[in-house]
Amino acid sequence: MSFPSHPFGHDITSEMIVAQMAAANGWEDRYRTVIQLGKQLPALPDTFKLDTLKVSGCESQVWLTHQQADGVFHFAADSDARIVRGLITLVLAAYDGKTAEQIRAFDIDGYFDSLGLLAHLSPSRGNGLKAIVEQIKALAEAH
Repeated sequence: MSFPSHPFGHDITSEMIVAQMAAANGWEDRYRTVIQLGKQLPALPDTFKLDTLKVSGCESQVWLTHQQADGVFHFAADSDARIVRGLITLVLAAYDGKTAEQIRAFDIDGYFDSLGLLAHLSPSRGNGLKAIVEQIKALAEAH
């Protein structure tokens, strides 16, 4: 079973996403951008959609897996909800291809603030997004 790859964190970076969001005209444009980013996230193969890989704290189903090679983390994730797939891409752009040290040092709250999204998400979506971030940080701490 090969590990899924995606463009987030590599071809599509957090800086690029911040620039896209800054150019958006209002919340609806940002929402469309998030949905479009989510469409670029490859589906996670069913072999990875295990209960042990589910992120708790998410209203939708979210699966998150990772591998580490040469001190660098690679993440793969998916959800059954379109907007959540888009939100996952924002997180992967920030964390994929980074070391544990880089993951710890990344200002995720500042990043989310610069995207101008959290105020527009339902509390359950915001909590789910934070749950995904916390799981990634925990994985980085464990290595």
